[in-house]
Amino acid sequence: MKRRQFLKNATLSTAGLAVGSTLIGCAEDPKTNKPIITNKTAATFPIVIATWDVKLATETAYKVLENGGNALDAVEAGCKIEEANEKGQSVGKGGLPDRDGNVTLDACIMDKHGNCGSVVYLQNVTHAISVARNVMENTPHVMLAGKGAEQYAYELGFKKENLLTEASKKAWEKWKVEAKYKPIINIENHDTIGMIAIDKNGDISGACTTSGLAYKMGGRVGDSPIIGSGLFVDNEVGGCVATGLGEEVVKTVGSFLVVELMRQGKSPQEACEEAIARIVNKPNSDYKNFQVGYVAVNKQGETGSFGIHQWFSMTKYQDGKNENIQSTYIVKS
Repeated sequence: MKRRQFLKNATLSTAGLAVGSTLIGCAEDPKTNKPIITNKTAATFPIVIATWDVKLATETAYKVLENGGNALDAVEAGCKIEEANEKGQSVGKGGLPDRDGNVTLDACIMDKHGNCGSVVYLQNVTHAISVARNVMENTPHVMLAGKGAEQYAYELGFKKENLLTEASKKAWEKWKVEAKYKPIINIENHDTIGMIAIDKNGDISGACTTSGLAYKMGGRVGDSPIIGSGLFVDNEVGGCVATGLGEEVVKTVGSFLVVELMRQGKSPQEACEEAIARIVNKPNSDYKNFQVGYVAVNKQGETGSFGIHQWFSMTKYQDGKNENIQSTYIVKS
């Protein structure tokens, strides 16, 4: 028996059976060793979730799904909204540069089949997420970097643009006066947009795009374009995206961890909390001085979000309602 089919059968036998629009869950009472039956009304699809307050992006993605589009098209369309938003200063055009004044972009995308594409250290092209999708669909590779990714984008017809806006240039010049490098908690409240969508067919796709930490060392790459860290999707289980200090997410392969915890039976909320705990509980963790946040959704449409610090949030569009939801957290700001 194939591993995935075995896991799927095991999940059905231990976690419950989907009947109509109701999920019948089974668990054992530790005192009586008898099964406990719980009924949960399954969520209605489509669903879009994203990191931070990005209602225009989730609205754009949701419209794609409402019109019969698939989850992959939706997350790409949603992410492109933030990439074109120059005022955000941390995704796409207008992103804050590295310490040398270069705006460099990272992005990845993943479809329902487990296919994925990524670009890292991409310069002079606004829509990194679309280049990443082309890497996935039209090359034998998963990741392209630097000048290779840029050249590929031009071959696809993407225009060369100066991504350093006047506002970001002024911020960089102000930073250079003291040139202190210290990640600022919740500066990401407009950054790394990570998005997961479930379409009307119940299929899941995800995407993540960023200009990375402001004033980083040249060549630095965080979690956002790394499959399993910034983003992971398993169409039989669910999906997760991360934001915050990428180095800490990479060390725990955060998004993959959340999805695997959901596979083991944890809810999206429980899985996000456990993944954050893995970071916080490390020996000598400096978690009070950085932020990491996760948002996740499972195959049943349940969602969850959790951050180390207060003010992390998730935007969720479902049943015609587009709302920004403050996440639970460990450290109150």
